[in-house]
Amino acid sequence: MLFSSITFLYYFLPAVLVIYYLAPAKVKNLILFLASFVFYLWGEPKYSVLLLFSVTAGYMGGRCIEYQRQKKCVSAADPADRSGKYKGGHDRLVVGIFTAMTLGLLVFFKYMDFLADSVNRILGTHVPMVQIALPVGISFYTFQIISYYVDVYRGEVAAEHNFVDFAAYVTMFPQLIAGPIVRFQSVQAELKHREITWEKTGEGAARFVCGLCKKVLIADSLASLVSALQNISETAAKTEAVVTTGIRAEGAGIGTLGYWVLALAFMLQLYYDFSGYSDMAIGLGKILGFTFPENFRYPFISKSISEFWRRWHMTLGGWFRDYLYIPLGGNRVSVLRWCFNMFVVWLLSGLWHGAGWNFALWGLYFGVFLSAEKLIGKKWKERSFKIADISANNDSNGGDRENMFLTCVRNIIEHGYVLLVVLFSFVIFRVESVREIKEQLLGLAGSYGNAMTPMAAYEIKSYLILLLIACAGATPFPAMCVQRLKNTNMWKKSGWLLQSCYILTGLVLATAFLLGSSVHPFLYFRF
Repeated sequence: MLFSSITFLYYFLPAVLVIYYLAPAKVKNLILFLASFVFYLWGEPKYSVLLLFSVTAGYMGGRCIEYQRQKKCVSAADPADRSGKYKGGHDRLVVGIFTAMTLGLLVFFKYMDFLADSVNRILGTHVPMVQIALPVGISFYTFQIISYYVDVYRGEVAAEHNFVDFAAYVTMFPQLIAGPIVRFQSVQAELKHREITWEKTGEGAARFVCGLCKKVLIADSLASLVSALQNISETAAKTEAVVTTGIRAEGAGIGTLGYWVLALAFMLQLYYDFSGYSDMAIGLGKILGFTFPENFRYPFISKSISEFWRRWHMTLGGWFRDYLYIPLGGNRVSVLRWCFNMFVVWLLSGLWHGAGWNFALWGLYFGVFLSAEKLIGKKWKERSFKIADISANNDSNGGDRENMFLTCVRNIIEHGYVLLVVLFSFVIFRVESVREIKEQLLGLAGSYGNAMTPMAAYEIKSYLILLLIACAGATPFPAMCVQRLKNTNMWKKSGWLLQSCYILTGLVLATAFLLGSSVHPFLYFRF
């Protein structure tokens, strides 16, 4: 079941909220768990048993880890009982077993065919394919359960003794399918007691509608542009001869500028699709009384790739940092070991997004730029500041103006560098083979001759206003305008009315689009 569907918006969600709000506090988690299970069962009936198994394993794992940890604490105070037998716990072994079991399910369902195909290609063997569909949301709830294991092992949270409360945490439908990755410690207190107020409900509804409009009005429309340009390119490739380099002339169908627009449109589509889902999840969480972590914070205004990943899919980046990068030693190791740590983290980060070599290459691509920034980026910034300081000291009258000019130039270079790196990265992300990556990059480089073909120009002109709106909406400018409105006397007097009008208008527009076009699944469902 999709958030951006009539069934969810006008049947499932209203029914669940009515029952949830009317129910006493002690059964709200049970209602939330049952509603979430129905939500998952609706779209993935055959894998609902796998979800229940994962929840049960997670609950038992937490209890076992805590039990072994308590034995270890007793052992530290009294290493031997009266019979002389050692009473120490095996918490590390237990957390390893449950983590391997939970991670093994993800590997089996997501990576077995990829591994078999890779082995067959490299060694020329004939390892049979499993050929099973990927369970929706497995990458997200697997990481949540693993983080719970580790946090209990570290003593950062107490294991949950109430099965229903734990099941509600893992299966909570707002974040079950595509995140954000919510850690148990961030909602542990709210699972026991949470306040549901009109103010939080209104804020949550506004955030949900904002995400819904991002998805339906912008992301799905950009998907139509991406699809149109791809179809033109593929149609042209089938009818034209192979170029002298041996590469199919896909760029001949849309031209060089068409390729750049295609890359930009897909990058924005992915951003609005995923950030829209995160907004909807966070909004639904507020409506239900929970506070979920932010997942996006205007990533395209970043001045470095490091900053980009502190703003893009923040919960995933935080997960890899806390549960893989730091345990490997982080940056408190030799340069060679640090490079190895970065290689492992970003290879696995890429493969988390999909079982394909393009995703592995995508992760390593970012790993290279992040490593380069760490090793040489600081020197670049120090040198640029030094140049600005020297110019300011040489001319006391015009120094400020020159300093501002150099700062502006540096900012433009840094922003341009990030946008280009990210744009190229999502070219790698979108395609499925190294050959296609080469074709896409050749198209961006202008190797196919045409600047833009008439058919591509027609499609781009049809979506030009949408592209401009999408570019502006990816900056903090709209949020700044809203904040200014909230600071006015009009908002203070009738803010609830303005917010209600916004929610109603956004819902009507999204519904109109849903009724008039086909529903596009969220891109991150496949991860």
